[in-house]
Amino acid sequence: MTAQIAYADVEVGTELPARTFPVDRERLIRYAGASGDFNPIHWNERFAKDVGLPDVIAHGMFTMAEAARVITDWTGDPGALVEYGVRFTKPVVVPDDDQGAAIEVAAKVAKKLDDEARTVQVDLTVSSAGAKVLGMSRAVVRLA
Repeated sequence: MTAQIAYADVEVGTELPARTFPVDRERLIRYAGASGDFNPIHWNERFAKDVGLPDVIAHGMFTMAEAARVITDWTGDPGALVEYGVRFTKPVVVPDDDQGAAIEVAAKVAKKLDDEARTVQVDLTVSSAGAKVLGMSRAVVRLA
């Protein structure tokens, strides 16, 4: 599969379609099963509060992966994402109610890195409940 976005058609400042991803306790339990990370802070409200958290929190890698979907959906090719890094700044708190939480992601092309390799740097802004949950969220993407 090849990225469906052409390098020549992208400029610095190009905004990727923003997305909001719902997060609920069921998704966290499914992610725990897939990842093998069964830390009780991700599913047990009493335990999370006993260790000083406001409630159950989403896995950091879950949050990171949801944010990356903005890029992979934009390119149409998960293999186009060649480098990705973040700093975890605040947790995504997931209450046990009908609404759960949401991860809001906006992204834009920050730099054209290499004309020959057709790579760009994409900077992401990732928040939940009005707080930035991932800092320094950057990706290198190879375009068509």
